[in-house]
Amino acid sequence: MNLANRITLARIFLVPIIMLFLLVNVKFPHVRIEQFSITYNQIIAVLIFIVAASTDSLDGYIARKRKLVTNLGKLLDPLADKLLVSAVLVSLVEMGKIDAWIVIVIISREFAVTGLRQIALLEGHVMAASKWGKWKTASQITAIIALMVNNFPFVLVGIPFDLFASWVAAIITVYSGFDYFIKNKHVMNLEPGKM
Repeated sequence: MNLANRITLARIFLVPIIMLFLLVNVKFPHVRIEQFSITYNQIIAVLIFIVAASTDSLDGYIARKRKLVTNLGKLLDPLADKLLVSAVLVSLVEMGKIDAWIVIVIISREFAVTGLRQIALLEGHVMAASKWGKWKTASQITAIIALMVNNFPFVLVGIPFDLFASWVAAIITVYSGFDYFIKNKHVMNLEPGKM
């Protein structure tokens, strides 16, 4: 278990902690600024989410720089990303902050592309992350943070940035999914061992 894999595992272990702070039923004090309000548990959850999301690039960088790339890392890294995003999005649905259909679209794409990646990996082929995949991740994280902080500071000027960011994330997510499948359609047509 190398350092890069430990960082990836830490990201996985942070998921239930984020959900606990988001969904806890205890009455936490609020921070209020004009019409904006946020509970302290939401602030803690978003800070942990930002730390967890930032480790996504860190573990990959360490693995490449120190030549620590392993099959376990190739399996755990995308799994950790999907768990983090999926768990927080489902929590936000529970809190009434995002429509369930947007979350279903995003999670469906994640499962589909992860399945395609696993098929490719079993055949000895690693699918490189595309620029659209990176835009997808950035747009999802932006939307999630905007939703977790109750659209601050945009709520103060009446701009529904969180809603706009959610739509952008859904559109880029779907497009990046199609992009992966179109560029890697040969993976689905190969017989085992023919890659």
